[in-house]
Amino acid sequence: MRLVVDAIGKSFEEKQVLNGASFQFEKGKIYGLLGRNGAGKTTLFNCISQEIEYDEGTVYMEENGEKKDISYDMMGYAFSTPVLPEFLTGYEFIKFFLDINRDRIKDPRTVEEYAQMVGMELPDLDRLLKGYSHGMKNKMQMLCLLISKPPLLLLDEPLTSLDVVAAHEMKELLLEMKKDHIIILSTHILQLAQDLCDEIVLLHQGKLAGVEDLDCHDKGFEEHVMELLSQ
Repeated sequence: MRLVVDAIGKSFEEKQVLNGASFQFEKGKIYGLLGRNGAGKTTLFNCISQEIEYDEGTVYMEENGEKKDISYDMMGYAFSTPVLPEFLTGYEFIKFFLDINRDRIKDPRTVEEYAQMVGMELPDLDRLLKGYSHGMKNKMQMLCLLISKPPLLLLDEPLTSLDVVAAHEMKELLLEMKKDHIIILSTHILQLAQDLCDEIVLLHQGKLAGVEDLDCHDKGFEEHVMELLSQ
């Protein structure tokens, strides 16, 4: 299974953000999506997820030679700023999410067991989401992905607001999940991408390109990426 992004173009008025962006993302890998501020990483995610319409090109999933349009149940999107129903408690939200995704859940657990998967303290389940910190809200949206297990995961700066322990726990969960998923992690932290990702993909001047000259764990990789993004 793979995600194919084929010659995507997207402009906002006079500014062209994506200009023939193409890449193929394979299952079983975590891809680090790197680019300078304003390069269009979130725009690319919004095009893939159909949050916005792109001007040209195609995006689809391919499995065993068959092309499939990306549907809601194929994809999970973790936003940089989590969007949650803040009038619910943590327990109510997880229970609601379990109820509406009952047919998709292959490994049913209790609300408390799911909360513990992302290192949440049980007393926090009785608090309104409105009172959660940004990091705790991030845990909740990541938990939704762990529960529903969609084949494609788009993660927009998902770990930057977490403390050291929580970030480590999330890294371990993503590493466990990657064999069954296509995971694309947008980040501006190169060290995080090097630690977690199998491949680095650059979004620069509206186009996507893998970094093939060096392995992302090799000495000199950081300087190489900086040089490419400075061109």
